[in-house]
Amino acid sequence: MPEPVLLVLDADPPPRLGALTGRVRLRHTDGPGLARALPEADALLVWDFASDAVRAAWPGDGPRPAWVHTASAGVDRLLCPELVAGDTVVTNARGIFEQPIAEYVAGLVLAFAKDLPGTLELQRRRRWNHRETARVAGSRAVVLGAGPVGREITRLLMALGVEVALVGRTARRTIHGAGDLDRLAARADWVICAAPLTPQTHGMFDSRFFGLMQPSARFINVGRGPMVVEDDLLDALRKRWIAGAALDVFEREPLGEDSPLWDAPGLIVSPHMSGDAAGWRDRLGEQFVAMYERWASGEPLPNVVDKRLGYIPGTDHEA
Repeated sequence: MPEPVLLVLDADPPPRLGALTGRVRLRHTDGPGLARALPEADALLVWDFASDAVRAAWPGDGPRPAWVHTASAGVDRLLCPELVAGDTVVTNARGIFEQPIAEYVAGLVLAFAKDLPGTLELQRRRRWNHRETARVAGSRAVVLGAGPVGREITRLLMALGVEVALVGRTARRTIHGAGDLDRLAARADWVICAAPLTPQTHGMFDSRFFGLMQPSARFINVGRGPMVVEDDLLDALRKRWIAGAALDVFEREPLGEDSPLWDAPGLIVSPHMSGDAAGWRDRLGEQFVAMYERWASGEPLPNVVDKRLGYIPGTDHEA
């Protein structure tokens, strides 16, 4: 029986797949070559998880891989009607990014509360300006997204003494339903988005929502960029509807040099790096090798995405 063909949609640096040597026929492609290579592949590793090439190439002619794995938590850049309707199994990189993202969010909360951006700016200007800062303990946070990322953010913030309300798609046990979000956000000091991008969450953070928040509150997005109407957030910051915000994800990435977000008052901009702790690419490669071994042996795969929902359903991943 011939070795399976594993197609890799490459990014730089490429994945380390030496453990699969002699067990697969490895093929590499870039975005423009993907449509031509897809019919010959048994499995596809989307290493370039920032690419839209899969969504563009999938509707073409010929057979399609039985399994697609993306080296990311989100799958919104992959899914198209043809992929959703077919039998191909889609998996993601759950288990790699949760703790680093939560640490990043906790760092942002502390930076805002202790005015670290202001301190650094005063140091740059050689200004000695003593001032008081806010307490983190006793503040209130709303975390949207009840999957592993949202739950790890909740755990770390609670360790800092923050009172956290976790919001998911549906209410269950200690998790609030989406219908509670407005009420909770109106009294929160921190509103944190860690949810997947779906038709229901696209554009949900808009002028109406920012108008609900307290003038002293901050908004943090480590979910997906298109969930935020960026012009509305910019307007809310300029009008001081909210005290500040931090965006790690954007509607278009990389953020253009001419974007007004760079100069928005009270906004911290970071280049989609909240989950990228040192060694993350190696961990992604190791995770995929372990999953490939299960797939090649006919064992059930972990991290299987419900393609209709756009995320992994159930207690662990319901958004």
